[in-house]
Amino acid sequence: MPSHIIAHDLGTTGNKATLYDREGQLLGSSFYAYDTEYAYTGWAEQNPEDWWKAVCYSTHELLQKTQAAQSDIACMTFSGQMMGAVALGKDARPLQNAFIWADTRALEQEKWIAERISFSEIYEITGHRLSASYSLAKILWIRQYRPDIYNAAYKFVHAKDAIVARLTGEFVTEPSDASGMNLYNLMTGQWSEQILDAVELPISKLPEIHPSIAVVGSVRPDIAEEVGVAAGTPVVIGGGDGACAAAGAGVIREGSAYNYIGSSSWIALSTQDPVFDPGYRTFTFGHVIPNMFMPTGTMQAAGASYQWTRDQLAIAEKQVAQALGISAYELMNSEVETTAPGAEGLFYLPYLMGERSPRWNPRARGAFVGLTIRHTRAHMSRAVLEGITMNMRVILDAFRDQGKQINAMRVIGGGARGKVWNQTMADIYGMPVQRLKILEEATSMGAALVGGVGVGVYPDFSMIEHMNEVVETVAPNPAASAHYNVMYPIFNAIYEALVPVYDQIADLPSRE
Repeated sequence: MPSHIIAHDLGTTGNKATLYDREGQLLGSSFYAYDTEYAYTGWAEQNPEDWWKAVCYSTHELLQKTQAAQSDIACMTFSGQMMGAVALGKDARPLQNAFIWADTRALEQEKWIAERISFSEIYEITGHRLSASYSLAKILWIRQYRPDIYNAAYKFVHAKDAIVARLTGEFVTEPSDASGMNLYNLMTGQWSEQILDAVELPISKLPEIHPSIAVVGSVRPDIAEEVGVAAGTPVVIGGGDGACAAAGAGVIREGSAYNYIGSSSWIALSTQDPVFDPGYRTFTFGHVIPNMFMPTGTMQAAGASYQWTRDQLAIAEKQVAQALGISAYELMNSEVETTAPGAEGLFYLPYLMGERSPRWNPRARGAFVGLTIRHTRAHMSRAVLEGITMNMRVILDAFRDQGKQINAMRVIGGGARGKVWNQTMADIYGMPVQRLKILEEATSMGAALVGGVGVGVYPDFSMIEHMNEVVETVAPNPAASAHYNVMYPIFNAIYEALVPVYDQIADLPSRE
């Protein structure tokens, strides 16, 4: 019986192919990079043919590296970047470059949608704010400015769905990606007729919705050799990268949550019902686990803030670290540990790129507040870690306000390696922080889990508890938590006080 699973993770910078066995062990991986084109401000495009090349190349290399036979492969499955718009013809070939998640050109279309269906109705149906970031506005931009492409398009899909269509001839998607389109009714699990009617978009332009674990087809004979697997190999649709990361982090039951710490950062939960926040602070995706949901809040500049600190304030540490062959972050973290929690009253607001959840303010800017002559670079580094984490607590509190009980916070991503940051999260969140064995492969592991459950190689989603164990639990320090509970409302008050200042800064005349 075939027992190996190939999982492809179509990310923003490239595709990672991974191979897992029946025991959930990672046998090998292969990566193929591709480019993003930024032709104008707000535009972000990728060529889907590059995705196809990446999948084909990485599959061949993966099997060569691992010496796995085609007959060993139980299925191919996918994780992919979300919230895009890929126009496909009936032959499953792309008609133009894909508009990826980072493309926000469709601001005019966002306003047009808002004239036909209210902001609150969109949120109550889809679990998301109306935004040019989502697929709907991008599709309507194509309809307005590239009508030839729109009329020729058989379906509009996401990255992974475009590859699945080319592999199998089936035009399908699943709840996690469908819910990133501003078109999906979370409660019915179907496309929203109300929204489709309001924007005059025919449902025939959209793919069929299947469960994430569904075997939606098999590899067609005419492309099997190009891809590198046997014709007839089952294809499991998989999920969006955020939802696959949740599965890979073991966030598969009510009461569990994870915090991804990368350049951006998010907190996501696994729940039996969507979370509709009265202040629209958070949003809800479908989960890869059938009949479950993934409420989420995402901030823009988490790890990016600490990276900025490294590059602008820790130049000497970078040089020393390079000479020693270690990470500059290790030296920065050691310096942070010489300072007390609270950074002696220094606050950092982490809005280097505006802010998404929880503030939803593109005009917000970063700031240090409370600087005195006694503060050092170590205090500033600590304040950055604390400011990022307090901002994440605003997201966490939005879920708590809706009655969601979270027992512990699992952490994944590159930023999760720093023990001082793990302790800071435990202290500010007021809960244990659990660091997992696999931090940066959780997304592809989650995709493999979905595929394995889909074809019966894995018995159920609880398999992840064996694949990605908790290796360390950091308990909150009661004294530090008490101090942060005093600081936290001040952090929020500083943001509110600066909102009108942000507007004044944004309205300054350009001197370029």
